[in-house]
Amino acid sequence: MSQDLTLTEFPPVSTAEWEQAIRKDLKEAAPQQTLFYRAEDAPPGGFPDVSGARDTNEWRIREVVHDAGAARAALDAGAEEIRLVVGDQSITQILDSLPLDRCAFHFDAGERAAEVLEALLDRPLARGSVDYEPLSNFDLAAKLVARSRGRTDFRVITIRAHRFSDAGSTIAQELGLALAEGVEIMAQLTDRGVTPAEAAGALAFSFGTGSHYFGEIAKLRAARALWSRAVESFQPGLAQATEMKIYARTSHWTATIYDPHVNLLRATTEAMAAAIGGADAIEVETFDNTYRAPGESARRLARNTQIILKQEAWLNRVVDPAGGSYYLEVLTDSLAREAWKLLQQVEAAGGFLKYSATGALEGDIAQARADREAAVNSRRCSIVGTNQYPNLAERALPRIEREDPAPRAASAFEQIRLRTERHAARTGHTPRFLLLEAGDVKTRKARSAFAANFLGCAGFEIQTSDTLTGDPDVITSLAPQAIAADDLADSSDAVEALRGWQERLGVKD
Repeated sequence: MSQDLTLTEFPPVSTAEWEQAIRKDLKEAAPQQTLFYRAEDAPPGGFPDVSGARDTNEWRIREVVHDAGAARAALDAGAEEIRLVVGDQSITQILDSLPLDRCAFHFDAGERAAEVLEALLDRPLARGSVDYEPLSNFDLAAKLVARSRGRTDFRVITIRAHRFSDAGSTIAQELGLALAEGVEIMAQLTDRGVTPAEAAGALAFSFGTGSHYFGEIAKLRAARALWSRAVESFQPGLAQATEMKIYARTSHWTATIYDPHVNLLRATTEAMAAAIGGADAIEVETFDNTYRAPGESARRLARNTQIILKQEAWLNRVVDPAGGSYYLEVLTDSLAREAWKLLQQVEAAGGFLKYSATGALEGDIAQARADREAAVNSRRCSIVGTNQYPNLAERALPRIEREDPAPRAASAFEQIRLRTERHAARTGHTPRFLLLEAGDVKTRKARSAFAANFLGCAGFEIQTSDTLTGDPDVITSLAPQAIAADDLADSSDAVEALRGWQERLGVKD
């Protein structure tokens, strides 16, 4: 296939022809909003713009590493940007050993972020950013931003919006709170003598991308438009001069321990959403990060996910490929309105810091997380391999090398199934269910498939037969007259139902 897509086989369509077609569809009524038909009619960079000012959709493939050797290996293997976890390493030694001339580096330094930042500002070759959030010391932040003047390839401050989504927030909450934090930081910096342009140019935003594919695309598009509107309030015309820098990382909230290779599929769609949404750099989490330190094979799969999206799917070829889709345009607008409403709510409460201090921010996210967990626990929200369609033969306990303290949607089901595995390891016996089928073949197979799918989420052994056989712990009748009264019929809270079965069968931690 040719790499030069000219589309010369399609005849050109004039604006007049487009307008004639629209008038016909609208029965000669005038459109309710301004319409653009060609790229030259609405070039990137307009205000407010959802696509950014870039003329390509290029993004950088980011990989997380913990030392200089791993950084070089990742770059040699196809990574284009590095997120380096500093930990307790010597900052001077790290910076001396890193190939700062090869790519942009994002430094994940936590409480040492200001220390790392000061050291980096002494090195003219350094490009990238630091996970520095100045909420506790704006005086120092103003000094550091002032020191970075002229460093357009370096972002001093990173708003870690992904921490909201990883804690269970909704898409609109993540976006609205990120904007509120950005406005707070800009206001505090400008109060300390930093110009609005310098303040906006010092900021980068790190978003998580979850399983709501179209919603995540819309989120990044809406983020650019809303941030343009926000910075315009500080200085008219600033939006056109200051582009929002967006980093994206696939969600940890959606990752699972069971059937972990499904995480590859989740990460692929999440990375696609970030790419189509127009992220500047994307990081794909390894599929096994929930239960062990990732090995080279897992890192390679994560890296190659993005290489395929670039070199085979060509998602980097078109600026704002979602543009013009009625569904995505409406979704972008709806999400933008909801996020802006939250931003106004935070501002009315005195700004991001005061809103956080009252506990409102934490309460909002806790409620959203509870709602999302309830949807998973009732199986209204499906997690393939965990609360739907479990692999009945799978045992995760032997491969778990570390505990994952971070909240995840699958945690409740995982804990139930791990409890069954620990019980089996301790007693040498896994509780066994016999699903006793009755009725016509089509109906009884449907009932047994439902029951096996449900009970398999707890790690129980399942046997299906139309006669009494073996030595089961529980015999469950799937006859039409019995199924309505059976415990299996009510899965409105699947987690509680499965815990109840464990309690009856003596399965304990």
